Amino acid sequence: MWYRFVQLLFSILFRIIYRLRVIGRENIPGKGPVVIACNHVSLLDPPMVGTASSRPVHFMAKSELFVPVLGTLYKSLGAFPVHRGAGDAHAIRTALTILKHQEVLGIFPEGHRSRDGKLGKAQPGALAIALKGKAEVVPACILGSDLKRRKSFWPRITVVFGKPMKLENEQGNKLKVEELSEELMREIQALMDAHSEN
Repeated sequence: MWYRFVQLLFSILFRIIYRLRVIGRENIPGKGPVVIACNHVSLLDPPMVGTASSRPVHFMAKSELFVPVLGTLYKSLGAFPVHRGAGDAHAIRTALTILKHQEVLGIFPEGHRSRDGKLGKAQPGALAIALKGKAEVVPACILGSDLKRRKSFWPRITVVFGKPMKLENEQGNKLKVEELSEELMREIQALMDAHSEN
């Protein structure tokens, strides 16, 4: 109930302030474990994707964001911290539990925000979690959220959800994970290319 209230509130605000447009929401499976994998250029990205999604999204976010008060708010909306720079076993277990409960996990496979707006290389852990959690992966992109590069006074932000990728559950195969990670990034780039001028 709380999540849906915040989602509705943000939806109204984002549509007024940022002219938020959502494409492909119907591509998010209505049930089962799902990983939404999106490019990342701004701190606006998690709330934008969460607002645009048809299902509640649990985001894995860097631990530095979980400061007093704000950290409590983030957790109430399903986000959980991850300590970057080393394998965070607790965060991985949390992510897998979310998928085990047939819910939606939101990740930014690059692992950090892009400084130039271009799509970087995926960290292999993102797809490894999806494979182990037997989840469908929905490639997504967000366009226009980097307000430093906005072309007009009144920006338009677009969130696009692509067709879900069904992955074979081949745990422990490093080469397979790398191949799938590259395929995922190609899908995200294709979404960015297809909608960047729209």
